[in-house]
Amino acid sequence: MIGATLDQPVVASAPDEVLMKHISRRRHEALAELYGRHSKRLRATIDGVVHEEAEADDVLQEIFIQVWEEAGRYSPKAGKPLGWMVTIARRRAIDRLRRRQAYSRARERYERRVLQESQTPRRDAARALVLNDLRKFLRKSIRALPRLQREAVELAFFNGLSHREIAAATRAPLGTVKTRLELGLQKLTHALRPLRHKV
Repeated sequence: MIGATLDQPVVASAPDEVLMKHISRRRHEALAELYGRHSKRLRATIDGVVHEEAEADDVLQEIFIQVWEEAGRYSPKAGKPLGWMVTIARRRAIDRLRRRQAYSRARERYERRVLQESQTPRRDAARALVLNDLRKFLRKSIRALPRLQREAVELAFFNGLSHREIAAATRAPLGTVKTRLELGLQKLTHALRPLRHKV
């Protein structure tokens, strides 16, 4: 029955189990016959899982590559060749679907992260510009205060001195220091009022 090549009528009439033996001996015509007999059934099994034509074609091809490579390990005790191939088809189709879903989830996560990262620097940069402008405006407003008020504000907020420490540093009464700070802060608050909505 086995020669250099198999006759087409011999292949066409051989049961699946015999074709599997021929495939294990690297007979291409036996694989072609098995494909002709069962590819539609296997394709229907795959389509029921993956629902995408190109992927279904890939899975079908993978099944027959596996049949070609593992035909020698097939045993009739495990059931009919078609049942064995349907099991392979289902397993491979499910694996393909899981890979596609995992890829899709990974891509969505990546796209979300890229979007967040692309927006965050813009927000941060815009906020930095606003704060920089605010600092400049604040410095200008402080410079515009009367000298003694400016001195009290700078010592309190930039040097971190308490009211008593400012009084000692400037040799001014504590009440006078408090008044200077209060007046200076009122003027700054008034100057900053139009900018509040921007920060």
